[in-house]
Amino acid sequence: MCPDPPSMHVDHCHKAGSVRGVLCFNCNSAIGKLRGDPEVGRRAVAYLEGTSWKPTLVAPGVYQLPS
Repeated sequence: MCPDPPSMHVDHCHKAGSVRGVLCFNCNSAIGKLRGDPEVGRRAVAYLEGTSWKPTLVAPGVYQLPS
């Protein structure tokens, strides 16, 4: 994910147990902190880019996520 060597830490899916690749310690830790969830990662990117990620209430109990 990043250009910083060395990539020495095996990244794996905790649900499936499959290996995804080899990453540096910080990138591997970041994926773990995001719980390996791509949606959480997308929200993190939106936050870093300054994009509001708050869902909009469109009806009682119904929310629309930003596109």
